[in-house]
Amino acid sequence: MKHSRLFTALDEGLDLSGTLHVLRPPAGYDLAGLSDVSVEATYYPDHRYWDAMGFIGDGAARAGTLVVLPRSKTLARTMIMSAIAAGGLVIVDGQKTDGVESVYKDIRKVAPILGVITKGHGRLFWFEAGATPKWDTTVKSPEGYKTVAGVFSEAKIDAGSALLADHLDNLKGEVADLGAGWGYLSREILTHEDVTRLDMIEAEKTALECAVENTNDPRARDVWTDALTYSGGPYDTVISNPPFHASRAGDPDLGKGFIATAARILNPRGVFYMVANRHLPYEAELDAKFARVEELSGSGAFKIFRATRPKR
Repeated sequence: MKHSRLFTALDEGLDLSGTLHVLRPPAGYDLAGLSDVSVEATYYPDHRYWDAMGFIGDGAARAGTLVVLPRSKTLARTMIMSAIAAGGLVIVDGQKTDGVESVYKDIRKVAPILGVITKGHGRLFWFEAGATPKWDTTVKSPEGYKTVAGVFSEAKIDAGSALLADHLDNLKGEVADLGAGWGYLSREILTHEDVTRLDMIEAEKTALECAVENTNDPRARDVWTDALTYSGGPYDTVISNPPFHASRAGDPDLGKGFIATAARILNPRGVFYMVANRHLPYEAELDAKFARVEELSGSGAFKIFRATRPKR
């Protein structure tokens, strides 16, 4: 199995006595057979998966922490430092593509490594909490905004979102920002005085918390959920800069799912605005879900769509 390094380690002598608190394991991560586990998951689909298994917990009584490395180097370092601060055994599991080798080298300089499993293009290792590597975990947020490690475009305003904001007509009524991230587009939407309510729909809880702070407007409501299954509304306008990566590989079906949700939650005369990287093939899906689709003036890198009359 892809995530079998943990159980190989258990077979080879890793002693897990007490509660193991697991940070951000993806849905399907192999924890089968562990009876004393708590899971922290801030990505809604992962949280839903682990909650259904009864594993969600705060780890207050943990004896050790398992850090499942994310793609973001800064977030990975932040998670490991948090695990060290909590005390006890610290286990790190990650793929080479997620930077586990450099993390291993850094930890080895400050703490004795108690065990290592190298398997499946990745590495799992463990050590006792103690000294902390001299890592810089500062997040350089765009001026005037709050962001945190690991959220999309944490250090700068996304060029596609900025372009989309420039193409919005005079918005009014009830609006949804589908995949709101840390709230750049949401703040832009709220500059339209005739907007009476804005639902910021986002799967990553840490990004959504930033969006709440970055908007600071009573018209805005945070909705932590999976945009692909969201069924709120109806809305007068839906605006989206959908993700196209679920992991390192591009996945255009994510954007197609956002289009389907937009059509489902709009009122019959509602309008959908969307920005996408120019190479992504969304036109057929837009035509399938809306009676009228216009491509507005975009750029060499991005295309902007305005779609109306959602098909039911």
